[in-house]
Amino acid sequence: MNLCLDVGNTQIHGGVFANSGKLVAQFRHNTSHVGSSDQFAMFLLQVLREHDIVPAEIKKVAIASVVPSVDYSVASAFVKYFNLTPMFLTIGVKTGIKIASNNPGEIGADLIAGAVGGIVKHPGKHLLIFDFGTATTVIYITPDAEFVGGAVLPGIRLMMESLQNNTAKLFTVSISAPKQTISKDTRVAIQSGLYYTQIGAIKEFVARVADEYKIQRDDMVVIGTGGFAPMLNTSNVFDEIVPDLLLIGLMKILEINQ
Repeated sequence: MNLCLDVGNTQIHGGVFANSGKLVAQFRHNTSHVGSSDQFAMFLLQVLREHDIVPAEIKKVAIASVVPSVDYSVASAFVKYFNLTPMFLTIGVKTGIKIASNNPGEIGADLIAGAVGGIVKHPGKHLLIFDFGTATTVIYITPDAEFVGGAVLPGIRLMMESLQNNTAKLFTVSISAPKQTISKDTRVAIQSGLYYTQIGAIKEFVARVADEYKIQRDDMVVIGTGGFAPMLNTSNVFDEIVPDLLLIGLMKILEINQ
């Protein structure tokens, strides 16, 4: 069995893959609660027990992290309790994709894992992948597996927190799809602004990428991943929602580097 971790700014999303390649268990953990290597290891061992997985069955570990401050504790947990040295997705790791960006070293490991996951799901296609985490990211992958580049904008929760922290009277709301665009209620008005800002960005990126790269919309696969993707798809802006896209990508990268 192999274990993959997507370490994001807010949450760690983990998954265990059977030898067949099937994802058999998933879990999440607040990144801010990683603590020491011992504490994180205790969490991992408990999760595995809850899924009836024997820790000794884990043979390889792959990690995509955008939070360097927790990398040591996470890596040490596997070294000390699993006797495994995890593979971090960094420069030098084989991924099977070509990087066309000006500064490849600046590309987040999460973006690379998502790109590989997209190619696994839809090989030979134009891919536009949106990942809704602390930041909302979008990347474009060509049918030849070329990572052309991407864009970054504030995530939906970050937008809400910015409104709350920088205005005198606005407040935190539950993040959900609004029942109407223009509201007479402040709470719903905030929800509408958060929701349609992201929806508008998605539609604009899809249209502009199709225009700039001369792609027919039917030839492009638009994928949504990350915590808020299912909610945003109430507007049918994605061709597919893949919550475990980055884990799929990490598993593929493990296979490539065997």
